[in-house]
Amino acid sequence: MRFYGFQKMTLLDFPGKVACTLFTGGCNMRCPFCHNALLVTELEQGNDTWDEAEVLTFLRRRKGLLDGVCVTGGEPTLQPELAPFLRRVKELGYAVKLDTNGTRPEVLRALVGEGLVDYVAMDVKNSPARYALTAGIPAAELSGVFTSMDFLLSGTVDYEFRTTAVAEFHNDASFRGIAQWIAGARRYYIQCFTDRDSVLQAGLHAPEKAQLEHWADIVRPLVPDVELRGV
Repeated sequence: MRFYGFQKMTLLDFPGKVACTLFTGGCNMRCPFCHNALLVTELEQGNDTWDEAEVLTFLRRRKGLLDGVCVTGGEPTLQPELAPFLRRVKELGYAVKLDTNGTRPEVLRALVGEGLVDYVAMDVKNSPARYALTAGIPAAELSGVFTSMDFLLSGTVDYEFRTTAVAEFHNDASFRGIAQWIAGARRYYIQCFTDRDSVLQAGLHAPEKAQLEHWADIVRPLVPDVELRGV
């Protein structure tokens, strides 16, 4: 398995853990605000890579110093080698956090069922009515997102939902729809969009902090644990 980014220590990506973060390549969504665009569209251009052997050697050397491994992307569940890699990570004694867009619920269920994932962070791009536009894919491809969301809401594995808020894509109706959709969720984060040279679509803007706080207040009656990130 090959990785296209490797953050060797983070205190932020895995709640309650000192972890490293691995970035897989490729994604089946085309969110205009994606800040990892090179991992989505141009894997062979200007990306440093790390193979599985290098990563596992690093993890063996960091036993006792790191608690967990975060796997993000791109979309990790597209990788056919993901489960074998996570088995090796778990054999080393690490907790695993998986970031996913939820489009492959069968993979998510299998990984959780085998005990390979301890925490899932699933993106909720927008309300159902605006989801396809925000994710850059046809609405017909969203059934997996609904299935993954229901699976996480069942409480089989610890999880969070999160939305990257972009001024051009989100409004009050977006967060009313999201709140109804994820009602009863354990925790939900609204992340502020950050403009970078690597985003897929230029000209997007971050909402003001007051706007983000207003949207958090819209969600809280149905999801009490709501926090802001990136502000």
